Amino acid sequence: MYRAFLSALIVTVVSVAIAVNHVKAQDESQAVTDGGISVPGWRGQIDAQEAERGQALENALFSEEDGVFHVTTGPAVVYWNTENTASGHYTVMATFTEPEFMILSNHPHPYGIFIGGNDMGKDRQSLLYCAAYGNGSFIVRGFGPAPFRMNGRRSEPNDAINKAAETGKPVTQEIAMSVTDDKVECAINGTVVASYATSDIVGENKLKSTDGIYGIRFGHNTAGSVSGLHVMKQ
Repeated sequence: MYRAFLSALIVTVVSVAIAVNHVKAQDESQAVTDGGISVPGWRGQIDAQEAERGQALENALFSEEDGVFHVTTGPAVVYWNTENTASGHYTVMATFTEPEFMILSNHPHPYGIFIGGNDMGKDRQSLLYCAAYGNGSFIVRGFGPAPFRMNGRRSEPNDAINKAAETGKPVTQEIAMSVTDDKVECAINGTVVASYATSDIVGENKLKSTDGIYGIRFGHNTAGSVSGLHVMKQ
């Protein structure tokens, strides 16, 4: 009986280890073949943690066709053009489409807009982003330069965010970030899903300012397109 128990225990431990390693492998950033940036004037930077794991900017792809940006990751990354700046009161918006939900992973990953980019491309870069998932949730995060969270440890569900019908199906989100004197808001598909006092966003270990470069943010192992990226002065 003892031997039977021991054998069953070993099988269970091995099975759990295999399952854990499978999930871990699925969540590791997978390098994109023939990656890099092919859009003139655009730059990018992967997350510091990605770089520490041996990833590089060339392991993600950023291209453009007929005015639409196409992104495939690879490591989590931000892309920007230094000419795209916003200050004072403004709204930055774009439409994000994930043509095949979770095609590169076994769970959803986010994509969205960042604002307040300063010292971009340097170790001390700071920015704030709002990103949607194709499962109907979102996150608001930043770098200052260390990562910081604005809406908890996990993504937050909201009925305004579109859900893909199933894995491999398309899903589209319209994402906007707005800045006024005293607050920063994120709206997804026309509904404000998050609002924060500027004083909670700008300061030590957070944003240097809400003025700065704006751009796009993609989580790792994600493929999607971005159209209509622009800023409106309020």
